Amino acid sequence: MRPLYERLVRVPEGDRGGTTGDVAANGLRQIAAQALQSTGDQVVNAKTVLPWLFSALGVPAGLVGLLVPIRESGSMLPQAALVPRVRRQPVRKWLWVTGSAGQALATAAMAVTAATASGTAAGVAILVALAVFSLSRALNSLASKDVLGRTVPKGQRGQITGLATLLSGGVAITVGVGIRLLGGNDSGPLVWLLVAAALAWVAAIAVYAGIREPAGEVAPPVDGGPGWVRKSVDLLRADAPFRRFVFVRTLLLVSALSPPFVVALAAGHGGGLSGLGAFVIASGLASLVGGRLFGRWADRSSRRVLIWGAAVASAVIAGFLALHAVPEVREWTLLYPVVYLLLALTHTAVRVARKTYVVDMAAGDRRTAYVAVANTAMGLLLLVAGGLSSLLALLSAEAALVFLALLGAAGVVTARTLPEVSTGI
Repeated sequence: MRPLYERLVRVPEGDRGGTTGDVAANGLRQIAAQALQSTGDQVVNAKTVLPWLFSALGVPAGLVGLLVPIRESGSMLPQAALVPRVRRQPVRKWLWVTGSAGQALATAAMAVTAATASGTAAGVAILVALAVFSLSRALNSLASKDVLGRTVPKGQRGQITGLATLLSGGVAITVGVGIRLLGGNDSGPLVWLLVAAALAWVAAIAVYAGIREPAGEVAPPVDGGPGWVRKSVDLLRADAPFRRFVFVRTLLLVSALSPPFVVALAAGHGGGLSGLGAFVIASGLASLVGGRLFGRWADRSSRRVLIWGAAVASAVIAGFLALHAVPEVREWTLLYPVVYLLLALTHTAVRVARKTYVVDMAAGDRRTAYVAVANTAMGLLLLVAGGLSSLLALLSAEAALVFLALLGAAGVVTARTLPEVSTGI
């Protein structure tokens, strides 16, 4: 497996010996498992596919607004509380497997609901399944970064994430083209997509279970209980670079929260599943183009990628708002998928960079604490930022986008104060 791994991942000259043994096999398994997981994520997407599914099922618009907060916050909020459980596990890949199994079951439940129910009942059932999905993802997310840090050396981790994103992008483009060709307004094709997504997580479990974690890296048990809240607050107070990273992550929500408003503005043009296909293709192109590229950039300097990601997202939104203000341009149906593509590219860069940054800035169990506390804090801050943008959206989607563009501009300034933690290869 070593030759294939070294063809896919650029390994520093001095580290080539480290790709013998388990490193290459572990790296390839993580690329494949993350690609399968990302493929499922393209379908269980609270920004594109699920809103379209709600529309096809006749779910009230008020429930549509709950999709993104449940999907994003639910996967982040419990993570600090899960740290004691993670640290008690001598082999932590099984936590990832457990989280993936929960996501597979939740996705299958969505498919059954979409095939058998409609209206408010279908919306509530899918939201409950999405909550289970997100809570499972919390365990999955926490364990994956820890296993990555244990099994793959620094300087290669960003490329692992980037390659997985690239592979999932190819699948997303295929799915998007299929949706456009099928067209129509019913939920039938989306039901089968959800079934395929559930099977993707089952396949990911089979691949990930074969990872070998290095012998001897077993963390001693630690006390759990309600003290995790105080420990999280203490970590944020005592560790200034980490606290600054969490604050920067909040400002970088511009790339995560702005796409749904672009989709909402495009929805007025109709188009059924054909319209959805354009956005799925755009999302896939972003992963295909940006995954490997941003993975390598993140290994050189994840800090710089964060800075540029925030700057580009804000600039794209500003340009979109200027064009959207012109009545003739506003009717261009291609405007919205193109803007969505640019924002998705930026979000791909930001996501790969922030994952690489937090893994590189700490080692051992401190890495686990960093990931957990950062994600739990982000879950709370996401609710605040999402709530503010939703309130502004009551005025107009444009008002919400202005707020998010300003958020990103502030992120550029703040991200420049982050310390450099990457290898700079």
